Amino acid sequence: LAPSASKDKPQQGEVVAVGAGKLDDKGKPIPTGIKPGMKVLFGKYSGTEVKVNGEDMLVLREDDVIAIVEKA
Repeated sequence: LAPSASKDKPQQGEVVAVGAGKLDDKGKPIPTGIKPGMKVLFGKYSGTEVKVNGEDMLVLREDDVIAIVEKA
């Protein structure tokens, strides 16, 4: 499908925290390109919703990030 034919538009959010990232086959960390403060696009149904100190947050995997809109 062409991007304009999609009904599910990507969502945008600001990264507030980043974990250690994935591990390779030998157990070494693979550095992530995502940093706190970045604004990113992600799929509408990506991630897991959680509440942190009464605030709604979304936990995403780096693979769920479609694009970096603005760097920190």
